[in-house]
Formats: sequence, structure tokens, C-alpha cells
Amino acid sequence: MTVEEHYKRLAPKLTNWLVATGSPYSEACDLVQETFLKIWSMRDDLRDNDAAVSGLVFTIARNLRKNLFRDKSRVTYVDEIKEGDLGLTSEKTLDSDIEHLRERLSAAFAQLPPLLREAYTLFQIGELSIQEIAHETGVSEGLVKVRIFRAKEKLRELLADLRVKF
Repeated sequence: MTVEEHYKRLAPKLTNWLVATGSPYSEACDLVQETFLKIWSMRDDLRDNDAAVSGLVFTIARNLRKNLFRDKSRVTYVDEIKEGDLGLTSEKTLDSDIEHLRERLSAAFAQLPPLLREAYTLFQIGELSIQEIAHETGVSEGLVKVRIFRAKEKLRELLADLRVKF
């Protein structure tokens, strides 16, 4: 079966699945297109097994959506924001704001239980994968994910008053 035939058969199903699982329609269409671009580049390596191609298409789309979500939720650090964008008054300097935020972050980080702090640090600062952290700490990958999630939730709770609402 050619890539075009796979596209005709799977694109509507993939689009519907993406929309049904929370993606806006326009984003779902973009993800379907990106998925089939990847499939097109792999066309010589594809087996003529419809189930394998179908699974590959959905896996690629799911991973592309995760990457898109990650890119949208990236944190912008105060150091990267121009001074004029903060709405600072003349008596409050950017340096004092940055120092205040660092102090708050350090205090919140110190309140995390040690196991959550370790997992979160290895993941965010050390940039280790979940698998590497699990190997390093001697726990399951699922437990590493839970610890990272709980650390993020706790930090979000402790620093909620710092969130800027637009």
C-alpha cells in the first residue's frame, strides 16, 4: 500500500481521534500533515502491514502533539523578559525583582520533600530522561513520573501568587 493510500484511509480517523482527545481542529489538521510528512520520509522502510503503519501513524501523531504541548508550556524566565515588559515603576528595579523571585523559588524548592526534589532536579536541571532517573534512583519509571508530577504541582501551589494573569 502506498503512503497516499494510507493517508486516504487513516487521515480522517487520525484527525477525529486528535479532536476527540482534546486538540483543536486546526491543530489536529496540522498534526496529521506533519505525521504524514514523517511517514513519507520513511516510505522506503515501511512494511506492507496495515496494522503496523496504523500504529506508527498514531504514535507519531501522539508524540508530535506532546512536543507541541511541551513547546507551548515552556517557562519564560524573568531573566529573558525585557525590563519594559514587566511594567516596573521607577522605584523597583529589575534586579530586585529577579532576586525576589529567586528567593521565593529557593524557599518553595526547599519545602519539597527530598524524593520529589531529587526527581524534579534530575529531570529539569539535570535534563535526564525518565528512564535515566529511574536507573539512577533505583525506582520504577512510573514512580519517577509521579514524583516529578507531584513536585510540579507543589511548586505551582507554593508559587501561585506569582502567576501573572492577562
